[in-house]
Amino acid sequence: MNLPGTDPLAPLRETLTRRHFLRSGSHLLAGAAMAQLGGASPLGASPLSVAPKAKRVIYLHMVGGPPQMDLFDPKPQMAEWYDKDLPESVRDGQRLTTMTSGQTRFPIAPSRYRFDRHGECGMEMTELLPNLGKSADRMCLVRSVHTDAINHEPAITFLQTGNQVTGRPCLGAWASYGLGSMNEDLPTFVVMVARPTNQEQMQAISARLWSSGALPGAHAGVSFRTSGDPILFLENPNGVSDAVRRRTLDGIGELNQRLLDDIGDPQTRTRMEQYELAYRMQASVPDLADLSVEPDRTWEMYGDAARKPGTFANTALMARRMVERGVRFVQIYHNNWDTHANVAGRLPDQCRDVDQPCHALLTDLEQRGLLDETLVIWGGEFGRTIYSQGGLSKENYGRDHHPRCFSMWMAGGGFRPGHVHGETDDFSYNVVKDPVNVHDLHATLLHQLGLDSERLSVRHQGLDLRLTGVEPARVLHELLA
Repeated sequence: MNLPGTDPLAPLRETLTRRHFLRSGSHLLAGAAMAQLGGASPLGASPLSVAPKAKRVIYLHMVGGPPQMDLFDPKPQMAEWYDKDLPESVRDGQRLTTMTSGQTRFPIAPSRYRFDRHGECGMEMTELLPNLGKSADRMCLVRSVHTDAINHEPAITFLQTGNQVTGRPCLGAWASYGLGSMNEDLPTFVVMVARPTNQEQMQAISARLWSSGALPGAHAGVSFRTSGDPILFLENPNGVSDAVRRRTLDGIGELNQRLLDDIGDPQTRTRMEQYELAYRMQASVPDLADLSVEPDRTWEMYGDAARKPGTFANTALMARRMVERGVRFVQIYHNNWDTHANVAGRLPDQCRDVDQPCHALLTDLEQRGLLDETLVIWGGEFGRTIYSQGGLSKENYGRDHHPRCFSMWMAGGGFRPGHVHGETDDFSYNVVKDPVNVHDLHATLLHQLGLDSERLSVRHQGLDLRLTGVEPARVLHELLA
């Protein structure tokens, strides 16, 4: 029997409270600092470092590693090297994947695709992307990105979170944490996984790529399904009215508030906020997902594929509708760019999936006055090798993973339009001018959102955790308008 006036749970409550304070104190202090500076979000982590050029982001990640020499980095001189071995001086002892480590030769596979110049800037681009070529004067093309990872999972994780080890906050979560919401009726950070036409060699995509990591759970990406209901269990169950739903949420909210008052668990607050967001989304999401209201010119712009749920074109159109309504960060994954073999059979399909929709997205945003303040990012997790993996013919070949150089492009958000940055060697194997590492790229993206990559941090396990890691990262002003 408990003695009068004693609380049998007091020791446990004290322990839990202390633990959660130590774990989340940095969130609370950062939030207080942001509130003093007039930040929009109570969970904001960092003051603005400069006036932001971009208010929102659409990140188009091509899962698998697009072959840069077949798309954006022309090497016509390689035609003379067909089936000749890559010089050892070029490879320079680079580690190989298990897919090619057993090869006795590394025969050069020149691109079989023609490159054309586009726009007033004269940007060179593959014949497989004729529509995107029309947007050349909107794009900032970087041919000199390089990474530390040589396999898909750590490389994708590195591009998304700044670290090859899973469990860190991703770029979208940092943007949500640092800047907060622009529409209280929709998630700040949304993720969609587009279904490619060719599904020959799909890569696994998991929710840890849009995790909030050490940040409060409210900043994790909300996954929107690309077919059926966008979010499962959002609608009221059969026989449950809005009034009953509201009373239920109020009752649950009171219980969670008591728990929050007693223990102070930040996850409880997150749970309360997510319940309320889900309730508000019951009205906002159906309107967002209703594409029937789009005029004929929209369908002409994005193509017939946009009418099919789950296609890249469909998700690109949804992305425009989301940022138009105040979603801060939209992440789209498009799979099957892992061209170890059958480049000729797969790459044209991949390009058809993204060519018209990417051009349409940039055009659509510009026509609506949104492109200047919307940063669009396109790229994979690494590049591909100039040498062929497996069999080689002039009509077909495969390419292995290649971290030393690959191409990405940005548009809008204050990046230099019609600009080509960086150079690779004759073999599209090594960067020879203006290298861009992942941490510097992340610092630049945050800078355009008005965030200082060194001040945007959270204390976690004794470390000031940052997207850009513990070493200084440089803002690439040469990429900016």
